[in-house]
Parts: sequence; C-alpha cells; structure tokens
Amino acid sequence: MTVHLVGAGPGSPDLLTLRASRLLDTADVVVHDRLVDPRVLDLVAPWAEVIDVGKQPGGPVDAQWQINQVLIEAAGRNEIVVRLKGGDPFVFGRGGEEAEVLRAAGIDVEVVPGITSAIAGPAVAGIPVTMRGHVNGFTVITGHSDPTIGRPIDWEAAARLGTTLVVLMGASRTTPIAESLLAGGMATDTPVAAVESASTPSQRIHRTTLAGMEDLRVRAPVVLIIGTVAGLDVTDSATTDRRLGDLISQLTTEHAGER
Repeated sequence: MTVHLVGAGPGSPDLLTLRASRLLDTADVVVHDRLVDPRVLDLVAPWAEVIDVGKQPGGPVDAQWQINQVLIEAAGRNEIVVRLKGGDPFVFGRGGEEAEVLRAAGIDVEVVPGITSAIAGPAVAGIPVTMRGHVNGFTVITGHSDPTIGRPIDWEAAARLGTTLVVLMGASRTTPIAESLLAGGMATDTPVAAVESASTPSQRIHRTTLAGMEDLRVRAPVVLIIGTVAGLDVTDSATTDRRLGDLISQLTTEHAGER
C-alpha cells in the first residue's frame, strides 16, 4: 500500500512534473484539495475515484483528521492512491503531517514535489525572488500563525531580515502585515506585488508599495511579494531597472579581469 503525496503546482497543468502526470493517469483514487486547478483534475484517469477533501475557510477543526481517515481507508482498498495538493506538499500543505499519520498506519509514502506558488507566483509576474544588486535571499512566511506552535509570527523581525518576503495565505491580512512591517522599520516605499491565482485563467497582478499595501484588496489564493524585486518585471522589455546599468558595468569589468 502506497500513498503518493503529489504536488499539483500553482495551477496550470503544463507545470506539473512528468511523474505527477503519470500518477494521475494510473491512479485508482485521487484525493485532492480545494485549490487544485480543474484542468489538472481533467488529467485524472476516467476510471479513478476522485474525492474532494478541500477545506473551506472557517471549516470544522477536525477536517484534517477526517482527511487522514479518507487516505488510510483508500490505501487499504487500492494499489495506487494519489493525495493531490496545490503547489508543493511540504510547503504549507500539511504533507508532513499526513505522511506521519500514514506511516504510523503502516502505509508507505512517496513524495512527488511540485512547483510551489512561493516561486511560481513571483515568476509569472517577472519577479525574481533573488537578484544580484537587489537581495541575497528570500523568506517564505504564512499569513496566519499556527496556533499549535504557541508563538505568533514576528513580522517586525522579518522586516529586518533584508530578504525578499514571500507571504502565502495572506489575502485577508494585508493591512496588519503592512502595519507590522512598517513598525519593524521597513520603508514605506518598499515595492509590493500581489499575484492572484498564479498561472490560471483568473491570474491578476497588483503592484503597490508597503504604504499602499494597507489598502490592497485581493482574493485568495494570492502570493504577496515584498522587497525591492517586487518592483521589477524582468520579462517586460519596457521596464528598466535603475540598477541595471551599474550591474552591466560591473559584469563587464569582472569579465575583462578574467582575460
């Protein structure tokens, strides 16, 4: 008995991995989340049982326990069970919890990574989360604290990290997040981008600043990108990065020195 924890990617079916696509075509049962794109579900084999276990915001607190039971029961009566999750199973997808429950029940687990929206969201907007001359790293944060950890997210500390901040599940918390980052010393004119439903037909991209983020109204699923790179669109030839000239000059000098 094996349950395959499969990442469905950000939305578009052509962003699935080859292994994910093959499993959907051969699975006996596919158990999927609410935000999995319908076009991805179209790839499921016609004979497969498809079970929607998507949790609604404000839903019952025991919803995860029920999902665990569905997976255990499905694995007990089928050879190939796919647990299909949006993005990557191990990036705010509770894949780790489900893997532990399944292994405790004596069920084998295989993880098939997916493209996380933390990377895909910025990418579809032409935003590199790291870029020379701008930033040396990026930090992925959930917009909602995990109550079981016992401590809230320290947004003021995040403001001082000096990395690109990528916030998932923050659609309803743009104002308090902005207020906390400003309180942490982040500049009011820090660029902010919000990407709704990345790589789907409903995709929308919003651009603003940290000061304007307090008035930003977006719909889930959304990825918030906060930092200097959020003001870029490197795929748009009409967009000029004010640091580009200095960077080209630096690269030219380094190349000349290598000769």
